[in-house]
Amino acid sequence: MATSKETFAGSIPEIYDRLLVPLIFESYARDLVRRLTKTGPRHVLETAAGTGVLTRAIASALPADARMTMLDHARARQGADKRIQWQQADATALPFADQSFDAVACQFGAMFFPDRIKGFSEARRVLKSGRSFFFNVWDKISENDFADTVTHALGAVFPTDPPLFFVRTPHGYHDQKQIRADLTKAGFKDISIDAVEAKSRARSPLEAAIAYCQGTPLRNEIESRNGARLEDATKRAAAALAQRFGEGAIEGCIRAYVITAAS
Repeated sequence: MATSKETFAGSIPEIYDRLLVPLIFESYARDLVRRLTKTGPRHVLETAAGTGVLTRAIASALPADARMTMLDHARARQGADKRIQWQQADATALPFADQSFDAVACQFGAMFFPDRIKGFSEARRVLKSGRSFFFNVWDKISENDFADTVTHALGAVFPTDPPLFFVRTPHGYHDQKQIRADLTKAGFKDISIDAVEAKSRARSPLEAAIAYCQGTPLRNEIESRNGARLEDATKRAAAALAQRFGEGAIEGCIRAYVITAAS
């Protein structure tokens, strides 16, 4: 579902989970779970579970007799939980019967779907009638301070071939008209999109730079250009963050769209 340069492999997942999850993902996981639990679901499917930040939030919020089916590789972080069934699958070809779930959730994964309409269609197919698909996507990169600063800094490091992973993928699916059109083609009729702003906080510019440059597929793009320059590129990103946000603990704005879609 991702190109080689967009793969989470090697040490990327560990750095991602340790630094980037608290930096930008945890508050949106809580927001998505709050929306989801209001519908009183008993059987939830999560796609693109990643390292499990949304999984853990869902598990902490649903009752003991609820059931959850999670796709991807977050099992190691979750621990034993009889309510959770783990199953590796393709979100664009789900191995479940029609109308199997009370809710489908996806935390910042739709941007990576190779065929979004097909992925959305599959979410709709496995949802029970009148139930909802909950997901979020990042707004454009200019509305997300740290990602924008790091991307510009790396453009100066590699001026002839700037690494644009964040522009292309995480922040590449933010047009509300396109999102609505894709969901409509997938069969959804009741669609709401909310812009949700939050603050991203890091203990230092270097910590944020490591999170972005070494804990995401951006690392693959840096190393494909010059593997020996990963540390230098990270330091250049840290310097740009320090110049914009100061030394010591830093804070920047993040902005995403949270979408609820029902048939």
